[in-house]
Amino acid sequence: MENETGPAGKPKSFFQWATTPPQSYAVYLICLVLVWGLSFYAGMMKPKKPVGLGPPPIAAPRN
Repeated sequence: MENETGPAGKPKSFFQWATTPPQSYAVYLICLVLVWGLSFYAGMMKPKKPVGLGPPPIAAPRN
């Protein structure tokens, strides 16, 4: 049974392939870089300020 010469077994799924030790380190680093890049990009986006809203200027006359 150990020396069977038939067709190879089913190809592994991507998850099984990615979780084996040599590939898992590369997948982890790629995911880490992606998360860092997305968070950096999200942090660089400036929120739009609403027009006409906000506190009045300090020198505004009081009624």
